[in-house]
Amino acid sequence: MQAEIITIGDEILIGQIIDTNSAWMAQQLNAIGIQVKQISSVADYPADIIVALTLASGRADIVFVTGGLGPTKDDVTKQTLSVYFECGLRRDPKVLAHVESIFQRSNRPMLEINRKQADVLDSSEVLFNERGTAPGMWVTHKEKPYIIMPGVPFEMKHIMVDRVLPRLRNLPGTQPLWHHTMLTAGIGESFLAEKIADIEAALPPHIHLAYLPKPGLVRLRLTAMGESLAALKSETQAIANQLAERIGEHFLADEDTSLEVLIRDFMQRRELLLATAESCTGGNIARLITTLPGSSSIFEGGAVTYSNAMKCELLGVKQKTLTEYGAVSEETAREMALGAQTNFNVDYAIAVTGIAGPDGGTTEKPVGLVWIAVAGKNEIVSRKFLFGHDRAINIERSSVAALFMLWQLLNLEWKANDTDRTAI
Repeated sequence: MQAEIITIGDEILIGQIIDTNSAWMAQQLNAIGIQVKQISSVADYPADIIVALTLASGRADIVFVTGGLGPTKDDVTKQTLSVYFECGLRRDPKVLAHVESIFQRSNRPMLEINRKQADVLDSSEVLFNERGTAPGMWVTHKEKPYIIMPGVPFEMKHIMVDRVLPRLRNLPGTQPLWHHTMLTAGIGESFLAEKIADIEAALPPHIHLAYLPKPGLVRLRLTAMGESLAALKSETQAIANQLAERIGEHFLADEDTSLEVLIRDFMQRRELLLATAESCTGGNIARLITTLPGSSSIFEGGAVTYSNAMKCELLGVKQKTLTEYGAVSEETAREMALGAQTNFNVDYAIAVTGIAGPDGGTTEKPVGLVWIAVAGKNEIVSRKFLFGHDRAINIERSSVAALFMLWQLLNLEWKANDTDRTAI
């Protein structure tokens, strides 16, 4: 079964808000075997909405509509839908009572425009909305379901979870669909594709491999459709095992996760502490770590040492090192990492120094040059990178590269340790 999602609202098209509803809905629908064929965003204009509905009806088995159900004049969805479905509007007494109770609780006067929130399509079944004033509606038109919901995310999610998804699971025509996602790092998309080309070529017709790249990382997603969910899970797992073995050191996880989550969990289990010393990344590595719940158990702190003076004062980088080799050098990166490790009294420390751009580079040290060092329990590793000219991407790539170096060092230093413990 294939679905289309239509989001309505000028605020999406002018970039005032980001359409997060469609992504969330697609995840929920895929989980129950309904494929999203297309996602469309249209303006608050009746003609545009009708065109979108007409096109969607021709290519999807079920159509979802969000947005434009508010009480003001710019919310035209209900009126347009009544034209499209050739039906009138009725005022639903249960919805009206709910809207009135909301205004009574907040001791606010209720206007006629607010009562119009209880108007629903004559041909619809009401999808009651306890979280807000705009109800959802389920319309069957020419034997095709149309699900209309408010655009406010928490209201839409409530209606989807409590009213829509349980009903969709019982619709005829749904087929088990399974996604198996893997995480890789330190290898580009094209090199990864070449490395696993024969495995991809041998995939059966009902299994598809997708590459989902971002700076420094590539997710691989196996999507399988068939008659048995258990069989799909088993089949994709076997293929994932093949891929993991082929990818080798660049394979991170057999799940849809992030590098920082893997590091947090690894260090938590072993009660290890981490600190950061950042220059060109400006604290982004620390941000990635501390965004995670539970990060306080592994992260002691970080220093953003942009100037040479702060590198010396806070991290103990020698002035001689800066004079002889410069701030962007292997020697400085290593001293930054060791300084952070010592001053924060941690097991591991990451240091990054580079030229993020778009200016500041020289012939010898161009924009995009980055040195990263990671100090561990037994050794310190360092590596030179040469990225591009985009400042934001350079910061992101540097951050991911630093975390990947930490991940590799953690596994190197603790693999033998964990093996010894298991043997004991």
